[in-house]
Amino acid sequence: MTLPMTWHGIDLNWAYADLLSGIRRQTGCRHRAYDVLHDALIRLALVNERAPLREPQAYLRAIVRHALVDQFREASRWVELPDEEGPVSSAFDDASGFAPSAERLADLKQRLQAMQQILDCLPPRCREVFWLFRIEGYTYREIAASLGLTLRTVERQIARALLDIHAVRIELMA
Repeated sequence: MTLPMTWHGIDLNWAYADLLSGIRRQTGCRHRAYDVLHDALIRLALVNERAPLREPQAYLRAIVRHALVDQFREASRWVELPDEEGPVSSAFDDASGFAPSAERLADLKQRLQAMQQILDCLPPRCREVFWLFRIEGYTYREIAASLGLTLRTVERQIARALLDIHAVRIELMA
């Protein structure tokens, strides 16, 4: 029988057995699971300092859920690199498994130039909003607050940029 070990109202045996195994199943990585749990515990401790929580375990679960969403959102912005066993996708064509073919490079270069032309044609404010959203990863609310815009204006600017990009993409595919 293990003795309950609590910290800020959290049963650490529960956190490192049940909760951690659930996080690991969702992330698919033991190290990421530990990172998520530790970040959640730190957030819980910071909140608990201001006012004691009535249901710290429920609050910790909510923090973990939000941390996982944040992590998956951040991870979706990056492309996996090929591992040593071979290519990740068909973008890597030659025998070594790492260098794209000349045709693929030309296609990528053409697409990047088209994208740059689209971005250059956008009004400066629209371009800035799109950059903050897609490249920097800010939320609509963060962009609105930092630029002094309404949430609706941010939505319109991003929609305009996405529509312009979509139109050019359809032209390229035709």
